[in-house]
Amino acid sequence: MGEHVVESGELRAGGGISAVEPPHSIIQARVDDKGRLKLPAEFWEYLKQLGVEKVFITTVDLQLARIYPIPVWKSNENFFASSGDLAELAEDVAYVAKYFGGDSEIDAQGRVLMPSALRKELNLVSQPVWLDCYNGRINGAGKAIHEARFHRAMANLGEKVKTLEKKGLK
Repeated sequence: MGEHVVESGELRAGGGISAVEPPHSIIQARVDDKGRLKLPAEFWEYLKQLGVEKVFITTVDLQLARIYPIPVWKSNENFFASSGDLAELAEDVAYVAKYFGGDSEIDAQGRVLMPSALRKELNLVSQPVWLDCYNGRINGAGKAIHEARFHRAMANLGEKVKTLEKKGLK
């Protein structure tokens, strides 16, 4: 596995531009009774193509699980360490992330172990999880958060589309 650099929220191997496309869909997965999340094939393949074998899994908002490739998480740690006038905020968020977080190797079946405290806090024990890629990480939403986000997104959808098309949505 080569050295990784994080630029503009994308993981780039050896500092070069990554040609690896993240999954574009929201895909449902499940946390089994042992706390393992089986990554859908698209997500597992994406991480394999990036050379990612280990991730840091946590939450920073008590709503979404966040699965970070280690180089992306290290970028966050650097951000926390150099947060200047936001040092107290950064320290609090980092503390929550460390409390609920844990490192996990991706096993041969494409599973990661969700930390126990995180599973309990986000109600992910033997539950479905909706996954999407965003800003160099994989987000995992439990049923209640997924449904709330989906209902918010669906509200006045026609008007939202019209407004965005005026701004350039194709």
